[in-house]
Amino acid sequence: MFEYDLLVVGSANADLVVGVERRPGAGETVLGSDLALHPGGKGANQAVAAARLGARTALLARVGDDAHGRLLLDSQRAAGVDTAGVLVGGAPTGVALITVDPSGDNSIVVSPGANGRLTPDDIREAAALLTASKVVSTQLEIPLETVEEVVRGLRPGTRFVLNPSPPQELPAAVLAACDPLIVNEHEARVVLGADAGATPEEWAGALLALGPRSVVVTLGEEGALVADASGTARVPAVPVEAVDTTGAGDSFTAALAWRLGAGESLADSAAYAARVGAVAVTRQGAQASFPTAEEVAAV
Repeated sequence: MFEYDLLVVGSANADLVVGVERRPGAGETVLGSDLALHPGGKGANQAVAAARLGARTALLARVGDDAHGRLLLDSQRAAGVDTAGVLVGGAPTGVALITVDPSGDNSIVVSPGANGRLTPDDIREAAALLTASKVVSTQLEIPLETVEEVVRGLRPGTRFVLNPSPPQELPAAVLAACDPLIVNEHEARVVLGADAGATPEEWAGALLALGPRSVVVTLGEEGALVADASGTARVPAVPVEAVDTTGAGDSFTAALAWRLGAGESLADSAAYAARVGAVAVTRQGAQASFPTAEEVAAV
């Protein structure tokens, strides 16, 4: 019997967000809105998103012993996330510098801080969390060697979900564990290199050939494409007026991972995740924008 529906191993950042009319070019200064501070980071975002939906969720991460770290811990606990696996100290809490334009699109620069100190030893010491979790989800805002240790520590029957963001070349053992590997267009091209192909179907096929058991390609306003050994399928987007896309991909990944763990098909899980992401982009911020299951049902 699993104690957790989802364990998220990943980053926790303080998001410093400024709205801009347009992004500055090289050497250019533009004026923006007042600075907003939000709890964020791909790992912390996924954990909050899943817990809001009703998943029994735990987070394994590292934050600094500082005000930003306390903000992140408070946000996790308020959402109902088990924070016993969150380590404190070693470096300042990670920070993401985010600009958001009038269309809701964002650009992000991350200073990893304590996220870069989440080590393979930390994963080994948290073995009980891994064995207690039905699904384990992670990203690449923590060291790749730490992600590799997560894969080595998985128990039989635990499903592994990876969003390789920010993207980099992935070891064969990590790729082989992914079920699914979740990428957007940019991430697909980086993972695949020069032979990426021209269409989402080609990307998915090429990614599957690298070893993942399944692949999800997110396509923004065009929805998503899911692929596994049985074939590919398109999942339509939910049309909404986007306000801020920050964290929308994290809410999609969390919802998908949770529904897969509940036994739903890849396509049905992605369709549910698309509705979750659609609600999230209609609101400002990352974690503050994530919906409850009741709000998703109303979409």
